[in-house]
Amino acid sequence: MESRISELPGFKVNGFVALSVVLTLAILGGWQFGFSLQKLIDILGILRLGAFSELADPDIVAYLAALLIVVVIPSLSGFFVVEPNQAVVLTFFGNYVGSVREPGFWWTNPFTRKRKISLRVRNFNSKILKVNDAHGSPIEIASVVVWRVVDSAKSEFEIYDYEEFVAIQSETAIRALANRYAYDAPDESAIPSLRGVPDEIVLALQHELQARLNVAGVEVIEARLSHLAYAPEIAQMMLRRQQARAIIEARRQIVEGAVGMVDEALRRISEKQIIDLDEERKATMINNLLVVLASEQNAQPVLNTGSLYT
Repeated sequence: MESRISELPGFKVNGFVALSVVLTLAILGGWQFGFSLQKLIDILGILRLGAFSELADPDIVAYLAALLIVVVIPSLSGFFVVEPNQAVVLTFFGNYVGSVREPGFWWTNPFTRKRKISLRVRNFNSKILKVNDAHGSPIEIASVVVWRVVDSAKSEFEIYDYEEFVAIQSETAIRALANRYAYDAPDESAIPSLRGVPDEIVLALQHELQARLNVAGVEVIEARLSHLAYAPEIAQMMLRRQQARAIIEARRQIVEGAVGMVDEALRRISEKQIIDLDEERKATMINNLLVVLASEQNAQPVLNTGSLYT
């Protein structure tokens, strides 16, 4: 989904300079108001004495004082503070007019609405989800996502609640990732799996999340699996399968090593002409060597001490 809005720099003035101007206007307006109040008292005194001819026109100073007060009081709402790693989103009568990211004390149009958004790095720890992997086996999976807001306008106006959006989309991405990969694979070079290629899984999860969270103006800094296991109902069966696979692989390596050693022994005997073996003796020797080399237990030698009969 393509975003229709992006962050813009908002109008701002140094807050201390603006405060100095407002205080000056407030002092001037107060002084003018006091002066006008004194003139009003004098005019009321003249009216009480009946000297209508001496009644002057309304003093323009009173209008100036009122104008200054009207300007000063609303201006106070234009001040705001921006903390480090924080943005303030400004809207003017429903229109987005920019964001302020620079830390400090600022003043802007007092009629703008100000909404603060944190730009700090945050963690999201997903709950343990039960999903099916690419082979249909039920597994348990969870992840930790490190993220932050990089576009305050998108986070404010494109998404209703960006924190809830991050949580929901993170769990959705984890489910999609688990459905694409198997928990385990016998040949990782041909078929990558969740357990066999963790670096590839991290990149895939991060790309999946970033594609989903771009609309919210969120950057995914890191995403890693925090929990990965078979579901309890098949955990024992899968453990036995892994053990059997490990035993088969170990046996295969033992047999390959034993065959290589037997071949080398026969070749050396033939090259050095230690003994001339016919096919029957060679077969017996091969059988004995394979039994000794491939057996799980130590071989028990049988010594021939001679015959009872001469």
